[in-house]
Amino acid sequence: MIVAPDRTQRPRGEADRPRRGVIILPNGFTLASLFFGMFAIVAASRSEFDTAGLYVVFGGLCDALDGRVARATGTGSRFGSELDSLVDAITFGLAPAMIMYFAVLNRNGWDWIFAFIFTACAVIRLARFNVEQAGRAKKYFHGLPSPAAGMTLATYYWFSQTPLYNQTVLGDLNWTTGLRSIMLVLAFLMISNVSYPAVPTVGFRKISEILGTLAVIATFIGVLFLRKEFYFPALICYVLYGLVKTVIFGLLDRRPRGDSPVIDDEEPLLLTAAGVIEPANDVTRQRQHRRRRRRRPPGPGEPPRGSTGFPPSGPSGGAP
Repeated sequence: MIVAPDRTQRPRGEADRPRRGVIILPNGFTLASLFFGMFAIVAASRSEFDTAGLYVVFGGLCDALDGRVARATGTGSRFGSELDSLVDAITFGLAPAMIMYFAVLNRNGWDWIFAFIFTACAVIRLARFNVEQAGRAKKYFHGLPSPAAGMTLATYYWFSQTPLYNQTVLGDLNWTTGLRSIMLVLAFLMISNVSYPAVPTVGFRKISEILGTLAVIATFIGVLFLRKEFYFPALICYVLYGLVKTVIFGLLDRRPRGDSPVIDDEEPLLLTAAGVIEPANDVTRQRQHRRRRRRRPPGPGEPPRGSTGFPPSGPSGGAP
């Protein structure tokens, strides 16, 4: 009996492989973030600082979506993590620094060094992130996230055009000098061990969940109705929150729950599963297999570990 081949069946290994379009989707969001970062630099060079800040915010939105889409579709990879970091270095490192250079810093002197320091620290922060935290679930970031630092600088011009800035005592401050200090502080916090919370936990069972819910609601209201007045002050509060919290926990000799600023012995397994680091070589795998075999308890009918399998000698054993 001849059976017609089933054309619907796939070769082994392709059943769970995601479609090519699904794989391209998260990387498409990452490249969109790069597009907005480059557009922000071009707009800043044309003295369109309002538009430049908007493009950096759009880049932040794409950066938030690419990771979530990758996790939702199961298409996360080491390539995606590396691409995301390279793009973030431009969108949230170079682009905000160039906005500050064209808008605030003195172009005829050595003020460009502030832009270099900020960009260099953003690159170092992203490289450390790939080693420590990329590819695994996290509650805290080690160091100020580069999107938060970049958007803090990029949205300053928005805030400077609002009545809250121009018609209050804030407008009388020396922001030209202050922004240089802010750039240095943000650069230092990106490469520091200061812990910053990730996405707030939403709920009503704990105080932390209630505060997280209120923070999310306040963010939506601020983004929708007070765009220019909201971003820069809110991001400054986020920067100060992580700094003050770390100082308080340091004085109490504690660490926030879920925060682990160094890689321990268990994390390489998580990073290997996420595709961030290469799996162990054959010799290491053989050693781990031998350790597991030594720890495995004896099965039914097997002699205990360390015995020869023969009955004990002596009168009761029946040995000659």
